[in-house]
Amino acid sequence: MEASRVKVIDQSQVAPPPGSVSTTTVPLTFFDILWLSCNTMQRIFFYELPYPALHYTQTVLPRLKESLSLTLRHFFPFAAKLMCPPPPHQPYIVYNEGDAVQVTVAESDADLLNHFVELSFVSLASNDTQVAPNMAIQFTVFPNSGISIGVTFNHVAADGRSVQHFMKSWAAIHRSQREDLTSFSLPYCKRDVIKDTQGLSSVLLKDLRNINTEDHLLRDFGGDVLADNVLTTFTMKRAKIEQMKRWITTHSENDDELGQVHMSTYVVTCAFTWVNIMKLREKIRGSSDNDDMLYSLLFGADCRERFELSIPGTYFGNCLTHVCVSVKRRELMGEAGIGIAARAIGRKISELGKGALRGAEKWASNFTEVFKHQRVVTVAGSPKFRVYETDFGWGRPKKSDMVHIPPYSGFSLAENIEDDGGIDIGMVIGLDKLHLLNALFEQ
Repeated sequence: MEASRVKVIDQSQVAPPPGSVSTTTVPLTFFDILWLSCNTMQRIFFYELPYPALHYTQTVLPRLKESLSLTLRHFFPFAAKLMCPPPPHQPYIVYNEGDAVQVTVAESDADLLNHFVELSFVSLASNDTQVAPNMAIQFTVFPNSGISIGVTFNHVAADGRSVQHFMKSWAAIHRSQREDLTSFSLPYCKRDVIKDTQGLSSVLLKDLRNINTEDHLLRDFGGDVLADNVLTTFTMKRAKIEQMKRWITTHSENDDELGQVHMSTYVVTCAFTWVNIMKLREKIRGSSDNDDMLYSLLFGADCRERFELSIPGTYFGNCLTHVCVSVKRRELMGEAGIGIAARAIGRKISELGKGALRGAEKWASNFTEVFKHQRVVTVAGSPKFRVYETDFGWGRPKKSDMVHIPPYSGFSLAENIEDDGGIDIGMVIGLDKLHLLNALFEQ
């Protein structure tokens, strides 16, 4: 079979309209700082559009760039640069007139939904200060079939909720073909709403600098992704999720804590996927782990609109507390593993009610210990992002994927486009291992 071809046909810079944003320095909050050690994030949207190539280049792409420029006026940190000066200075984001997002246009003869687009995200070095862009975008045209919009972003600049706010605002401006401020809510870009009464920024930055021995900003995504790995999506239907909730409840009648446990669709889906990923890893690699070894799940919980923090829902930046759930191997891999995992996750979420920032001063050091001594699975995305509502005027995307997921050690979550209440689970695994994962899920 002939391999599909991808040809880059244009590269340009898209900036906010001239004079629309003044020079602005944005300090990093303690929510932002922890992501300095993280690789870039990537999400891709696929839209069906039966247009010939000429229509894309003459009509579709110019409108996308124009609406992107108008959107960046309000979400200017994505056009700005992340500056990391040497210690003792603190990192920050700065926007200067002319700063822009790199936009790449490519053309492909691949099938729209079977195509994987790698997005370039190039970082630079200037003297002793490291400089990194916060966003890059790639449009890939599939003549007479559709278009994909791939977004790579620096997590230091914003979390997933902020990125989805940006995408939906861009889509709304594109639909209206003008800067219609009534069709979306403006982002709150000031960081002064984040109060650092405990000096968390300094503590976390010091820990990160002590931990990191390599430059995380200069990593390119994809270096350790094997050629035979594929991005695959499994769907948990709403009926099956409700059935699992009932099963967990039935098998927890003597659990005094069950009434206090947060047993949601998110909890059940995470528990189910976490257990099956760990079982898949053991099937592939075998297990020499001691039964008392801790297996851990890491995910973020949104802190916006929490009463004790008074952060608005439109806040732009990072606003996640970090949750680590650990269970002994013998429990997670046992017959009741999914129920045990669900209760453990639910308890951790319920504990956030006692204070979302409890233990925040140890976020960096604790994560280092977890990754060093435990088996870890991470969660990206959320069904609450409603990614399939990102309508540029062409209807809902046919598919949306997060493509930066680490193989065998992470998964993403999104709402299912067809089943209200169903969840899409995205994973990266070897093509020859799909049958093993299918068998586990079927069980």
